[in-house]
Amino acid sequence: MKPIVILGIFVADTAYRAERMPKMGETILGKSFVLGPGGKGSNQAVAAAMAGGKTHFITRLGKDDFAQIARSTWGKAGVHAEVTEDGESYTGAAFIFLEEATGNNAIIVSPGAAARITAGDLDAKAELIRSASVFVTQLEQPIPAARRGLELARAAGVRTILNPAPAAPLDDAMLALCDFVTPNESEAETLTGLPVTSVAEAEKAADALLARGVGAVVITLGGNGALYRDRSRSVHVPVISAGPVVETTGAGDAFNGGFAVALSEGKDVVEAVRFGCATAGISVTRAGTAPSMPSRAEIEALLARR
Repeated sequence: MKPIVILGIFVADTAYRAERMPKMGETILGKSFVLGPGGKGSNQAVAAAMAGGKTHFITRLGKDDFAQIARSTWGKAGVHAEVTEDGESYTGAAFIFLEEATGNNAIIVSPGAAARITAGDLDAKAELIRSASVFVTQLEQPIPAARRGLELARAAGVRTILNPAPAAPLDDAMLALCDFVTPNESEAETLTGLPVTSVAEAEKAADALLARGVGAVVITLGGNGALYRDRSRSVHVPVISAGPVVETTGAGDAFNGGFAVALSEGKDVVEAVRFGCATAGISVTRAGTAPSMPSRAEIEALLARR
């Protein structure tokens, strides 16, 4: 099986659970604290590897204790690390607030060394990218690096997935490099200027992205599943629940990792969306980001029950 190649960042997640966010200048007592692995690209790589994909992850790390967390995480999941060590910076970190009653989250990311990823880093991995079945990137690292990765993959006929997170304006030329764009509701709104609060509104936003040159669109809709739309079909895939929601952090990353694996195995794209939804459906029943990613056996068992 050809590899899945993912470009992105690793950050050490510092997750604080509390009843509410403090106001400016206020100190409140939290309910819990967890230090663990995060970063959208790293989470997606772990999700893909856990789901059975031969996964390579391109990133930069500092030379510090947080970098050791990254390597340990990837080793346990079976991710092939394609790392540039950057002694002039630090391994990234993220502040995550988790609302006690709902599990909803708010996040601040400081990418550190990963903010110094360049187009040249992608050129150095050009042969790996060209050998891939699927190339995935997001927008936590610099956009020129993401663009170069998409260019290399597209030129080699590799399927490309852009998860446009965190939300940022993108030009049509970059969107045209994407076989699939996978925003959530707020990211779709940023890209199109259209509200996305229902499946019907998601269809309109997807049409706007298709008009800008994207091959196909998957808008993840939280508890409402996901919408797949291309120029010939539109399919709403309902959420695939695996139990009560504990934490939604990392659900989008779980979806993208699972989606990439299914595509790499030649599954029909709607089946790939279902596979991604099942991966996300399991992840939200557990605390954490990378530690919440399910195994292939767990995903297949959930799909069989559904």
